[in-house]
Amino acid sequence: MKTPAPDQFESLNLPPEQLKNLSDLGYQTMTDIQRLALPSILEGKDVIGQSKTGSGKTAAFGLGVLNSINPRFHGVQTLILCPTRELADQVANDLRTLARVIPNVKILTLCGGTPLAPQRASLEYGAHIVVGTPGRIEDHLSRNNLDLSQAKTFVLDEADRMLDMGFQPAIEAIINHLPKSRQTLLFSATFPDSIESMTRRIMSNPLTVKVESSHAQTSIEQLFYKVDDRMGALRDLLLHFRPTSSVIFCRTKKETQEICDELNRFGFSCIALHGDLDQKNREKALVQFSNKSVSIMVATDVAARGLDIDALDAVINYQLAHDPEVHVHRVGRTGRASSKGIAMSLFTDKEQYKVERLYDALSLKSQEKALPTPKSQTVFKPEFSTVQIDGGKKQKLRAGDILGALTRSDHISGSDIGKINIFDFTSFVGVKRKVVNQALEIINQGKMKGRTFKAKVVHSK
Repeated sequence: MKTPAPDQFESLNLPPEQLKNLSDLGYQTMTDIQRLALPSILEGKDVIGQSKTGSGKTAAFGLGVLNSINPRFHGVQTLILCPTRELADQVANDLRTLARVIPNVKILTLCGGTPLAPQRASLEYGAHIVVGTPGRIEDHLSRNNLDLSQAKTFVLDEADRMLDMGFQPAIEAIINHLPKSRQTLLFSATFPDSIESMTRRIMSNPLTVKVESSHAQTSIEQLFYKVDDRMGALRDLLLHFRPTSSVIFCRTKKETQEICDELNRFGFSCIALHGDLDQKNREKALVQFSNKSVSIMVATDVAARGLDIDALDAVINYQLAHDPEVHVHRVGRTGRASSKGIAMSLFTDKEQYKVERLYDALSLKSQEKALPTPKSQTVFKPEFSTVQIDGGKKQKLRAGDILGALTRSDHISGSDIGKINIFDFTSFVGVKRKVVNQALEIINQGKMKGRTFKAKVVHSK
């Protein structure tokens, strides 16, 4: 039998069903952080991982966490801290996807911005893995809602951001509730003195793994276009490059909504993300974009903060960022995890000096290009639609229930189903447009968990 290469998941001590799950999910080879960190994580050692968002670190610690879970014991076995609600939701959803081959694993998110009482009720039913923000986790601990005495693994994700946001006192308080004998995994994009000091106090002989940014200049093609008509140029670029998934950055909430409305009028599939959206509509927008039922997201920098969006084909700066650091952060959202990405920036003749300043700051040679001719005037549509189901965690719905119900039909296969997001009282599933009517019929006329649910298609407009 051929020995697996070191970057193959088959080289790890993982169960066969998890290896098949990874293959089904499209995980072909390990990223650098996974290759370097996973063997030690699976052995139960403490690990410090220095890597950027998009390097594959969630799967690195997620596979380790799930490999050590005992589903028959319903106490909290793993605590994962994240700086923002959005990242906590993303991590929890990724873990649920990886956990779908492990029966009855319960993953609970505990974040601010939602009432405490329903979270307390969920904790009473037990959870194997808790993912949350430091402030809310500390709050539950202070109220004796959360018991961490049996936790085996503690994960700090984006530790530098948590400290930047002032969470160090909360983290220190949380650590006091954890067993001294545990595995601690810490991931951080940077390694300031505060992080180094913390690791000395809370970790035992950690292995340190450093991976260069996956947003390397070679993985992102930067193109600058001098324009007179920004909207016309934007439309031509979209019709030429035809990205499956792209983010357009603007400066103001008003401009964000106006551009989104205009693109929708052209026939594009577009959604806006800005500070005026309430949490419910923000979550719905993120679900539609992440499951590829909406091709384009128009966002402000503030609204896009904390987003963790994989497989982004293109970033378009409708307006130039106000400083080079923000520009780097924007364009770094494409070209992740070894994939190629395109970053396009629009500027006027009056903004030529800003572009020159960017070239100097980023050590770029002139990237100015002539606007390309659209390959077709036909507006492209996303491959998926989003189906919303009127049931969620409170009705005990799990991703496996939805996937199983849909794929029992001869008309729908597993490859027709995209991301599944389950919230307290509602669930969303990405379904290929060609079978969305069959999916609606199956859910509306069938049963899951012994009861009926209503489903409808969510539209971006």
